[in-house]
Amino acid sequence: MDRYVTGAAIKRLREKKNLTQEELARKIHVSSKAVSKWETGAGFPDISLIEPLSEALDISVIELLSGEDITNRNRSSNMLKGNFYVCPVCGNIIRTTGDTVISCCGITLPKEEEEDEDEDHKITVEKVEDEYYISVDHPMSKDHYISFLAAVSDHRVQIVKLYPEGDAAARFKIDRVKKIYAFCNHHGLFRKLNR
Repeated sequence: MDRYVTGAAIKRLREKKNLTQEELARKIHVSSKAVSKWETGAGFPDISLIEPLSEALDISVIELLSGEDITNRNRSSNMLKGNFYVCPVCGNIIRTTGDTVISCCGITLPKEEEEDEDEDHKITVEKVEDEYYISVDHPMSKDHYISFLAAVSDHRVQIVKLYPEGDAAARFKIDRVKKIYAFCNHHGLFRKLNR
């Protein structure tokens, strides 16, 4: 049961909605005994019930399957408070304005945890007229490379996708940039605060 939806998650979400087992059961056309079995781990909801169950609990299917209900607390959509998600299968890059559940290539993506730049992922910033020239002295082999560079301001995100055997460099408009990122395909997301 832990693999696709847990009884503990169903119970927590049901109680959060102030629903009894009987009320939830009526909404999705099952018996209250079935809901009780799910919540105690004695049974599984049929896969055909996942969508109606998620609707009854006011949560997306992905959130239900992950066992987490995500609330975006960044209502002002300040881009500086957003998150990056990177698919390890296809390299898809997603930037959100807050917490969310993202799925790509059949897997739920964890948000990338930012780390300060280090010696192996040193981000250099040079001002050239109205742009920043960003570079990282890092190997760019087929197996180990900087996948993208990004410049983030409070209202805008600029991303340049990089490829193996190319340069780990890009130009970005200065436009109130506060954070600069480099994503290493082996070591994750590194940032430099732009003061």
